[in-house]
Amino acid sequence: MSIPRILIIAGSDSGGGAGIQADLKTVTMLGGHAMTAITAVTAQNTLGVQAVHAVPTEMVLAQIDSVVSDIGVDAVKIGMIGSAETALAVANRLENINAPVVLDPVMVASSGGVLADAATIESLHELMGWAFVTTPNLPELEALGGEAELTARGEMLLIKGGHAPGEIITDRLVGSEGEIARWEGSRIHTEDTHGTGCTLASAIATGLGQGLNLPEAIERARLFVRLALRAPPGLGGGHGPLGHASVRLDLGDSARLNQISVPVTDYLASRDFYEDLGLRLIVDSPEKPYARFEAPGGTTLSLHGESHAVYLECDDLDARVTALISAGLAFDSEPVDQDWGWREAWLVDPAGNRVCLYSAGENRRYPPWRID
Repeated sequence: MSIPRILIIAGSDSGGGAGIQADLKTVTMLGGHAMTAITAVTAQNTLGVQAVHAVPTEMVLAQIDSVVSDIGVDAVKIGMIGSAETALAVANRLENINAPVVLDPVMVASSGGVLADAATIESLHELMGWAFVTTPNLPELEALGGEAELTARGEMLLIKGGHAPGEIITDRLVGSEGEIARWEGSRIHTEDTHGTGCTLASAIATGLGQGLNLPEAIERARLFVRLALRAPPGLGGGHGPLGHASVRLDLGDSARLNQISVPVTDYLASRDFYEDLGLRLIVDSPEKPYARFEAPGGTTLSLHGESHAVYLECDDLDARVTALISAGLAFDSEPVDQDWGWREAWLVDPAGNRVCLYSAGENRRYPPWRID
């Protein structure tokens, strides 16, 4: 298949910030085809959960059977499960679906609304037995029995560290043999966090459906969440939704043409010119001189140096450069980490134009010195 088929088994969020709605946005933005089996209908917004209505188990199973029998499934994401009965029935169905399962053990919404009772929480253990990875935050981990107990049972866990104090958030992938990988990132200070867990799990499932291994899928999913946290739409009076739609050219296949550099002679005149054109100034360093602008959709343009340069972003930069060298291309410089947070490799095209292959993650659009 040219597009990964992701089955989402989760509840609906009427406010559009979490649940099925966040899942659909995430899978679509990452290039997948999202299918749904809705387990519950909720009345909720950024301030809280006002009502929950569980979908009958038979209807949840009918939705699953419908898409599996016709379209097929490359990965499954499970979120809010609705009831213990549904959890056990879905676990039974997973036996016949040959696809990796990502389980987000949803218990409480970002606003504090309770989304699972004690019986449903207990039934999650049955679903965990079928999960390729389960993604609890720290309170959910404790409610499920703790890291030691779960890994002793053979569970694979991505333990999310956002509830821990401190400015550095650490997420850990652990299994029966101990810690497999960890990721750290600075805390992004925002109240608009509604749907982070749903978004992360769906992004992981999409990566697995596309053939990424688990650490690769997690790394890309974390970047997707962090980018979406940095550009929320600012809706509602409480915990608002993420900016899923703001993540355009930051993720995807290599090589992404998302940055160019043009020469500058009169810094102030050039800076004002591009602002007048409607680009957003995000870095302003006249002493270098250097400026960077952001265009609608996420493309960036820099004023710097004396020549033009084209930048192609590659998530697998080193492997990409190695493959191109093997194909006969000559590089002026192979991948090198730069002080500004990019990793770059340079070459020139037949006309002498400079071309940079690079990886930057968040730092292309959100360097520490970005103008607010």
